[in-house]
Amino acid sequence: MAFGLKRPELLSWKEAVSRGDIAFLTHYWLDERFPGCKTVTKVGCSDIDRLIKWGAQYGLKPEWIDYKKEYPHFDLFGHHQETILLKEGMLDQLQRFTHK
Repeated sequence: MAFGLKRPELLSWKEAVSRGDIAFLTHYWLDERFPGCKTVTKVGCSDIDRLIKWGAQYGLKPEWIDYKKEYPHFDLFGHHQETILLKEGMLDQLQRFTHK
């Protein structure tokens, strides 16, 4: 279950993915298969070769790409999520969902 998004954020992500940009979208996410994970970052791009190349630099495998929707993407959570967002200079994506 996804929540914590504003419609303009989702639309902006979809537009960027459709253009072939590498686009990031973080939101709250609960899934019993991944206990302890409260957020997920979707990293999408309609240019599959570009998405595969981007993922390879972080050890992400092409078979991990979610093709179920028209917006192909990797789902990042846990340690991978934080590490990759930090390296991409996008830790603010995750920090907005962290309450102190």
